[in-house]
Amino acid sequence: MLREIREWLIGPPLPTTSASHERLDKIRALAALSPDALASVAYANQEIFLGLVVAGAAGLTYSWSIAVAIAMLLAIVSLSYSQVINAYPTGGGSYSVAKENLGSTPGLVAAAGLTTSYVLNVAVSLTAGVAAIASAFPSLWPYRITLALLLLLLMTLANLRGLRESGTVMSVPVYLFAGTYLLMIGYGIYIALTQGPASLQATAPPAIEPVTPFLILHTFAAGCTALTGVEAISNGVTIFNPPEAKNANQTMAAMTILMGILFLGTVGLTQYLAVIVLPEKETILSGLTRHTFGSGILYLLIQSATLLVLVVAANTSYVGFPRLASLVAQDGYLPRQLSFLGDRLVFSNGVMLLAGLAGFLIIFFGGNTHLLIPLFAVGAFLAFTMSQAGMVVHWLHNQGSNWLFKSFMNSLGTLVTGAALLIIAVSRFVDGAWIVIFLIPLLVLTFRMIHNHYDDIRQQLTLRGLPPSLTPLPEPRIVLPVSGVHRGVIEALRYARSISDNVTAVFVEIEPGSGEFTRKRWEEWGLDHDAPLVIVPSPYRSVVGPLLDFLDKTDREHNDGQLASVLLPEFVPARWWQTLLHNQTAMALKLALTYRRKKANKIRAIIDIPMHLRK
Repeated sequence: MLREIREWLIGPPLPTTSASHERLDKIRALAALSPDALASVAYANQEIFLGLVVAGAAGLTYSWSIAVAIAMLLAIVSLSYSQVINAYPTGGGSYSVAKENLGSTPGLVAAAGLTTSYVLNVAVSLTAGVAAIASAFPSLWPYRITLALLLLLLMTLANLRGLRESGTVMSVPVYLFAGTYLLMIGYGIYIALTQGPASLQATAPPAIEPVTPFLILHTFAAGCTALTGVEAISNGVTIFNPPEAKNANQTMAAMTILMGILFLGTVGLTQYLAVIVLPEKETILSGLTRHTFGSGILYLLIQSATLLVLVVAANTSYVGFPRLASLVAQDGYLPRQLSFLGDRLVFSNGVMLLAGLAGFLIIFFGGNTHLLIPLFAVGAFLAFTMSQAGMVVHWLHNQGSNWLFKSFMNSLGTLVTGAALLIIAVSRFVDGAWIVIFLIPLLVLTFRMIHNHYDDIRQQLTLRGLPPSLTPLPEPRIVLPVSGVHRGVIEALRYARSISDNVTAVFVEIEPGSGEFTRKRWEEWGLDHDAPLVIVPSPYRSVVGPLLDFLDKTDREHNDGQLASVLLPEFVPARWWQTLLHNQTAMALKLALTYRRKKANKIRAIIDIPMHLRK
C-alpha cells in the first residue's frame, strides 16, 4: 500500500538507462534554473524600497542609481560564470572551482555558502510568493505560514518526480511571469512618456532618517539579493542536452538579459511614477501593478504570476542543492546517502533534506520574508567570491587561448563580489547576517567532522596488514532468547543446531512462575535434548537488561576468545498496522546488541530468524 501511494505521488521507478532522457532543452532549462534569479526582482525591489523609504522622497530618489549598480554587478558576475561553464562543463560551480584551485577548505567554505543560499532561497521565495498573493487578498495574511508550507510540499513532490517533469511544470509560471511583467513595463513606459514624471515629494511619507552613506550601502546590500541564483546554471551544466556548455552559456546570457530588463524596468518605473505603498499591507510591485493597470483582471493575473514564479523560484535550489550535496558527499564531507540517485533519477535524499531545512526556517521566522532577507545574500556572495578567485588561479595555471582576458574578467568578478560581500556583511550584520557569518564556519567544521569519520572507517576496514592466512574460527556459542514455546522458536532452534552444537536457550522471567511453566513446555516437547533452557529472573520487568547481563556473564565464564552469537526468533505480521499490536522485543534487543560496544577484536553476531505470519 505504501509503495502504491508513493508511486502515485512521484511516479514509478525509472531504470538507469533512462538517465540520458532526463536532460533538458534550453527552454525547459531556463525555466528550471532561472526562476530564482528572475523572481528575485520581487523581493529585491521590496528591500530597496524598504531601505530608502525611511528617508522619504530624498532617499527614494536613489532607487534607480542603486538598481543600475546592481545590474552592472549582475553583468560582471554573469560574464564571470560563463568562464566557469567553459572551464568546468561537468558542473559543480563554486564548490568544484574553489576546491580544485584553492584547496579543500576554500572549497568547503564555498559549499557552506551555497548551502545556506539554497536553503534560504526556498524559504524566501515561498514566503515572498505568499506575500504577493496576500497583497491582492489581505485575508490570507494570517495563514502565510500554512500556505508557504503547502507550496513547499507541492514543490518537493514535483521535484521528486524527476527533472523532465519538474522542468515542464516550471515552464508555464516562468514564461507567464516574464510575459506579464514585460507587458507591464512596456505599458508603464507608455504611461511615463504620455504623462511625464510624478513627484515623490507629493507621495512619499515624511523622512524619519537622513540620507547617509550607510543608508545607501545598507540598501545596496539588501538589493543584492537580486543576484542570488545566478550561479545555478554553472552548477547544473550536466542537465542540459548536448552540447552542454554551449547550451548553458546561451541560457545564462538569456537569463541575464531578461533579468536586467525586469529589474531595471520595475525599479525605474517605481521611481519615475512615484509609487508608494504601505509595506505591512502591500508589496511595492503590487503597488506598481495597481498603479499601471488598476485593480482589475490584469492586476490579478500579474499577482498570480508573481506568486507562481516565486514558488517555482525555489526550484533553482531543488536542482542545485541536491547536486551540490551529491558532489560534497562523493568527496566524503556529507553523508554518503546524499550522493545516490533515487528511483526517479534525482537525488531524492538531497531534495527531502532541502525541504526539511526550508520548512524549519519558514516556521522559525514566522513566514516573514523581511526577516529572512538579511540572511540571504551572504552565502551567495561568499560562493561568488570563492569561485571567481578560483578561476583566476585556474587561468594562471592552465592558461590557454585568451587566458589573460579571461583571467582579467574573473579578477574583476573577484573584486566586485568580494566588495559586495564586505558591504553586505557589515551593513546587514545586526539585521541577521551575523547568523550566516557564524553558521558557515560551523558548517565547514561539520564537513570536516564527517570527513574524519569516514577516514577513521577506511583505516579500520583497510585490508593492508591482513595476514596471508587466518586462524579458523571456533564453533560459535549460540544464545537463543525465547518468549515461550511455539513454532517460531522451534524453527529458530533447528537453525541454531544446524550451525552449532553449543546452543543455550534463555527465558527472561518477567512474571513470577512463568519460567517454570515455560520449562515444563520445553521438556514436554523434548527441546531440552537440543538445548538447555536457562531461566533468568527480571525483578524490574525488563527483558533487554537481564539478557545483556547473562551474555556478559557467560562470555566471562567461557573465556574462549569469542562472544556468544545471539539468534533472535521474530514473527512478522502480514499487515503493517498489526506491528503496532506487538511489543517489538526482538527489535529492542537488536538495537541494544548492535550499538553496545565491546572489545575491538571480538565480534558478536546477531542472527534474525523471521517467521512471516499469514494474512
